[in-house]
Amino acid sequence: MEKDREYIPRPVNTEHVQLPEDLISLTEKIAENIHNVWAYGRMQEGWRWGEVRDDRLKLTPCVVPYEELPENEKEYDRRTAMESLKLITVLGYTIEKKEKK
Repeated sequence: MEKDREYIPRPVNTEHVQLPEDLISLTEKIAENIHNVWAYGRMQEGWRWGEVRDDRLKLTPCVVPYEELPENEKEYDRRTAMESLKLITVLGYTIEKKEKK
């Protein structure tokens, strides 16, 4: 990318989307999985736990189980999950839970 080229993010507007309660309750499970995918990828790259983030040494305090994350980190994953669910809805898709047989 050229240095003088300005990037302007244009996310799909999902402000008007009202998710049904069953999808809202799914948000926490998706958020936990988002974190697990992120942590797995970091660990595959050689990152490990450290009290303070250090990019050079590949240390981060966030390679811990989801329930041990600080609330602000969980909230980041929740927002990502919620916006993903809203985008799926805006794009015209539906999500249904299959009945167990």
